[in-house]
Amino acid sequence: MKNEHFSSQLGFILTAAGCAIGLGNIYRFPYICGKYGGAVFVLIYAVLLLLLGIPLVVMELSVGRNSRHSAARALQVIRPDKPIWRIVQLPQYIGNYIFQMFYTVISAQMLYFAASSVVGTINGLNAGELQAVSDRLNANPILLGGLTIFIILCGFGVCLCGLQNGVEKASKVMLSVLFILLIALAIYSLTLPGALEGLRFYLTPDWGNLKSAGGYEVLSAAFGQTFFSVGAGTGSLCVFGKYMSSDMRVTGQAIKVILLDLFVAIAVGLIVFPACFTYGISPDNGPNLLLITMPAVFNQVPAGQIIGSAFFIVVMMAAFSTITGAFENIVACTIDLTNWSRKKAVLVNVLPMIFLSLPSVLGMNIWSGIQILGRSIMDAEDFLVSNNLLPLGALGYLLFCTRRSGWGWGQFIEEANTGRGMKFPSWLRFYCTYILPFLLIAFWLTGLVA
Repeated sequence: MKNEHFSSQLGFILTAAGCAIGLGNIYRFPYICGKYGGAVFVLIYAVLLLLLGIPLVVMELSVGRNSRHSAARALQVIRPDKPIWRIVQLPQYIGNYIFQMFYTVISAQMLYFAASSVVGTINGLNAGELQAVSDRLNANPILLGGLTIFIILCGFGVCLCGLQNGVEKASKVMLSVLFILLIALAIYSLTLPGALEGLRFYLTPDWGNLKSAGGYEVLSAAFGQTFFSVGAGTGSLCVFGKYMSSDMRVTGQAIKVILLDLFVAIAVGLIVFPACFTYGISPDNGPNLLLITMPAVFNQVPAGQIIGSAFFIVVMMAAFSTITGAFENIVACTIDLTNWSRKKAVLVNVLPMIFLSLPSVLGMNIWSGIQILGRSIMDAEDFLVSNNLLPLGALGYLLFCTRRSGWGWGQFIEEANTGRGMKFPSWLRFYCTYILPFLLIAFWLTGLVA
């Protein structure tokens, strides 16, 4: 099968950014930020995004571009004489399935609330009434399952259309809509009566908040948010690297992706904090922030249905861009392992993905009493991926690019600096070889007891 490629640099940047920009940016960032000190958390997060995110993204993209293969075969193509590196590949392939087993269900919940907001069925409801709506949805396996199947079919449908005409084109449309609505909502939120107080909390560092929230906890939360927001370790960046042109150096493209990811997180904060402070609602309301807190806020503002609908469209664009990126990763890995056509790889994966998502659906209702390691089914899947497979996957790429037994620093630098644009600094070798692996291992070990 011929190797596909992006039609333009913009196509690559928006597709890669779309995969990284997900629900973590929309709901996790604001409530984590609200919980751990506001502006202090934002500052620490931005610094860690620079120190942690850029090297990991550059390395995974470089591996994909050099090998012209997905995560399923990239490392063994580069080092066929070192079969031990194949250990890194399998968890990423499996991890994408597990990730979508629960992420598609969460996206189905978002779709339901987005549709409800557009048609007005949740218009005027208070927080308690919104919670009841959410509970009824989760208690209905037919409705929740049907919405999940719809999400899966749409995601694989985009992949079926190909890279340029499917994933890339969809990402361009979704990210364009997302950015326009984000800017419009942020401007609107900044005009609310409590905007100044919210901005002060969000953008003016108060180091006393760091002490009150617990310095270690703030750092750990910022580390986790940074790690998961860049999407390193999933293999998706490796796939996008496979489709990259060699005309431009990887570092500059990686920085653009990370800056777009940061922009979305910051913009969401500019929406959430002014609105919450205006109406006296706490922004650290955990997972309920997206489905309960923010709709309750929008129901109090002028033109609340329009504002709420626009917000949920942003949420769906973010969620679906991540889904299409993850599904493209699964499809590309399947093609690499089997040499099937894209059509066959898509069709073969649809039914397994539907059946694999059912435990998360049923875990919200019929199987709600089932516990795995003291967690619900969905939480157990999330823990396996987020706290284990992702950090270990990122560590695998890092070690592969810096160790002689792998690709090696010299070969990595040569690939990363092929083309025009910003070079990856060679003086970062000590940091990438010794300090960054320690940070990833520390984060993984900390996550095991979370």
